[in-house]
Amino acid sequence: MRPFVFNGHGRLVFPSNFIADLDFSVIETLDHLAAVIRRDFEAKAPTGSEILQRVESGGYASRYELLRDLALNLTWGNRYAMTMYEKRPTRWRDVPRRRDDVFLTLLTPWEDGERKVAAVGRVWEELDPTWDAAAEQRTFDVLFDIFRHKRHHATDIYAIKPTVAEIARDATNLTLCLPGHDPDRPVHSYEEILDCAEAVPELEALHRLALILDNQYPWDRSAARLATVAELDDDDFVVVLVPRNHEVMEFIRRARADVPARTRPAPPASVVRPSAPLSPVVVADHFRVMPQLESLAVVKGECVCTNEDVIRNAAYSWSPMSASEIQSKTGIESRRYTERELEHIGLQAAHDALQGAGRRPEEIGAVLFCSCTSRRLIPSVAAWISGQLGIAQTHGSYDLVSACAGFPYGILEAVRILQEVRRPVLVIFAEKFSDKIGSVRTSRMILADGAAAMVMSPAAEGVASDVEVAQVYASGPVSEVNSIIWPNPEFDNNITIYGPEVRSLVERYLHQMMAELGSLPGPDGGALLDAIDLVVPHQANKTMVIEIAAAAGLAQERLYFNIEQMGNVSAASIPLALFDAVRDGVVDRPMRVFTPAFGAGAVGGYTVMRFDPAIVAPESLQRVEPVTVEQENAAPSVEDVRAAFAG
Repeated sequence: MRPFVFNGHGRLVFPSNFIADLDFSVIETLDHLAAVIRRDFEAKAPTGSEILQRVESGGYASRYELLRDLALNLTWGNRYAMTMYEKRPTRWRDVPRRRDDVFLTLLTPWEDGERKVAAVGRVWEELDPTWDAAAEQRTFDVLFDIFRHKRHHATDIYAIKPTVAEIARDATNLTLCLPGHDPDRPVHSYEEILDCAEAVPELEALHRLALILDNQYPWDRSAARLATVAELDDDDFVVVLVPRNHEVMEFIRRARADVPARTRPAPPASVVRPSAPLSPVVVADHFRVMPQLESLAVVKGECVCTNEDVIRNAAYSWSPMSASEIQSKTGIESRRYTERELEHIGLQAAHDALQGAGRRPEEIGAVLFCSCTSRRLIPSVAAWISGQLGIAQTHGSYDLVSACAGFPYGILEAVRILQEVRRPVLVIFAEKFSDKIGSVRTSRMILADGAAAMVMSPAAEGVASDVEVAQVYASGPVSEVNSIIWPNPEFDNNITIYGPEVRSLVERYLHQMMAELGSLPGPDGGALLDAIDLVVPHQANKTMVIEIAAAAGLAQERLYFNIEQMGNVSAASIPLALFDAVRDGVVDRPMRVFTPAFGAGAVGGYTVMRFDPAIVAPESLQRVEPVTVEQENAAPSVEDVRAAFAG
């Protein structure tokens, strides 16, 4: 997984969007690879014949449309070279003849090539610039030079290339031949590709892709020709293909051996309802120790990623979309990312929450860490943060993985633990998605980074609970359980979101929540639902949540959102929104707040709580830095070992 970077212009760049590094350790068969290639390279790309047909029918209305089709066509033509092989021009006499890890391209001549090239060149001159004539010409010059020097069909290219021995068995087989090769021919460096910049976001994405494609042909393209194996002279150069890494080579060997994919469990034939309704937890009725909310602290990602940043990083697998269309579709204008580690922003939030509550670490009875993006397994993040805070012992420090329902899950778990420890519990909610998204557009548009932490303590005898009702759910139809997946082998182990399935589970849970709140008694004799002052939902997708909430009977005026500037921060989204609701003056007094949440794993839940703006701690400008890696991993000294085992 490649995290975002800042280029020389200070702009965000997502290398995963244009560097096609597939994880072949999770691609099991040729059919699996074919599905990935079809989705990421073929689905959006026109063939040369389709470009010709569109040109001759007058189908191009702008230069940008033609530029995009050219870029996608050439990317599709390099679908296996970009993902599996390095191209190495090699003198024919020096090409190994018997190795199984050196390959040549078996090619078919490009039909109607001259006609296609002439048509594209002609229509380019006829079309008006879309936004920026100079920028569009720069990119066209690169792409058209590749296009007009094509020699072969892209349709007949296959993933598994013939070895030299295999292609030589038939002397009439065609491969790419170069009369000479300059090994010092310049190519675009990684830094140059990162630093590509255009004023128009859509043009920057295409220009960057053009540079990637230009690097696929580091030779004199005008001199290249197709030649039969029999025609090759010892001093001719051929383009040798070498697997990019050992995982690609192992995949090739598996594919050649036709190793079957691993079997997986079949989904159940039907979904069964619970034998009895799972009722919400009315805290005052279920527990003796009443929870009190003492503080809320947040850490927001320090890097702002705007919709324009997303578009200037558009991947070759994306359908056309503008920054304004992202805003319309999701309600998001920008999202926050962080360069810090997930556990580090969680530690910062925890430190600030303790300060806000006026609590010392030794007072804390348990630490809970709610997240679905942690890559730390041992020790758990909660245990690691406990150690970083200097806590010698807790009743429990552990992680909860409940994705976007992390807030109700964490709050309810803290209420339960309070009954046992009868001392403050620290609950942390944190996510870092920015380095786990890859080139998946839905995830990149929506997901973000951030953290929050709350201190919850036992209330004094006779004081009402701040958490009035809590409810959590999980499971459902397999399609909903798997509506958000990470890691997902089908998408190079990156996070993926299946929108219709997410919408289905949100609709199911929100109607259930409304029914439960409508049946619970409120403080004044009516339904609890009518006593709600404010709804702070999980910030999933503003447009979707507003539509579903309206269908369930919740008017938009009752809902608070901060997703416009924060994005979807999963488990941390509700506490971050509560913080901003106080900052924005929406919560200006103690209020009864309903916090519905839903997400990956078909999890869901809500709390109804009394939320006092006085518990919100100010954003900290001073970072709490953890120990260094060297300190954390330092080996114990001889004296340490002797002391540990003394006596």
